Amino acid sequence: MLKIDFHPTTVKKEKPEPSTLGFGKYFTDHMFIMEYNDQDGWHNARIEPFHYLTLHPAATVFHYGAEIFEGLKAYRTPDGTVQMFRPIENIRRMNNSAERLRLPQFSEEDGLQILDTFVRTEQDWVPSAPGTSLYLRPFLFGNDETLGVHSIHHAMFVLIASPVGSYYKEGINPVRIMIESEDVRAVRGGTGYTKCGGNYAASNRAGENAEKLGFSQVLWLDGVHRKYIEEVGAMNVMFRFGDEIATPALTGSILPGITRKSCIELLRADGWTVNERLISIDELEDSMKTGALTEAWGCGTAAVVSPIGELYYNGHSCIVGGGKIGEVTQKLYDTLTGIQWGRLPDVHGWIRKI
Repeated sequence: MLKIDFHPTTVKKEKPEPSTLGFGKYFTDHMFIMEYNDQDGWHNARIEPFHYLTLHPAATVFHYGAEIFEGLKAYRTPDGTVQMFRPIENIRRMNNSAERLRLPQFSEEDGLQILDTFVRTEQDWVPSAPGTSLYLRPFLFGNDETLGVHSIHHAMFVLIASPVGSYYKEGINPVRIMIESEDVRAVRGGTGYTKCGGNYAASNRAGENAEKLGFSQVLWLDGVHRKYIEEVGAMNVMFRFGDEIATPALTGSILPGITRKSCIELLRADGWTVNERLISIDELEDSMKTGALTEAWGCGTAAVVSPIGELYYNGHSCIVGGGKIGEVTQKLYDTLTGIQWGRLPDVHGWIRKI
């Protein structure tokens, strides 16, 4: 078992009003930190008052992007219990990201212990208002204090938390999406399947251009052929073509989303045909023209399920499902959030209570 020291804050922060939360604006009283080097492995694990980090100007993370992160939530149930949703999946994905960037990994047992201990410490920060939760952001980065591209010998793991409301200002209302035809997010063989900061930094230009035109996010095409659908913004994407639910196959340039995985499992259990396959922009355009596309949605930890009400490509707009939330999208949202907030039974074993 990992030894975790606790240094409590002497000045507790005032908790914000639930209506003002937004996403990632406020932070809890404490943070978790542990350090790594080749000789000692992971060590000096502690929870201490939230503070700024002090790093050497030559730290690897600043110059070569050796950084990964995760995102998951803690929820308060109607009876006051605090619980997490599938945290083991986040730990496994973080280790996969670490392997790709050659950052040090940690055991699943240590990962669960860190999450359990930290959420238990900050449980008073888990809000109870409808639609709110405590967003957990673990991140890991290299901090060798020498320049030059080299193997990483020193690293730091940090966990912070933020009480949050809806990710999108639209909430569960359908969002407008622009299909990006110039920039690409990632390519096979790269880091697209990891959660590393560079993937998201590379999306900023397209995202800003879309926002200027009144769109909430961009829908990415693949980086080789520029014809296959990949992700929508920072989320996976799904489409309903008649009786088929289709989502882009995990080809190495797409993040293997935990909400995506949960949606697929819920849909298949409900009798839907769900295909993980290549979806071309031509197929999507044809389906929009013929009306075969009846629903589309993004899915991810931050927004859970986000219905797409409009798709824009090459100067043409298509209203999806009359611009309203589709029945499948609504049921997925209701089921996932019902399990997460404890309003529905967890028949899949996804919940970890604190």
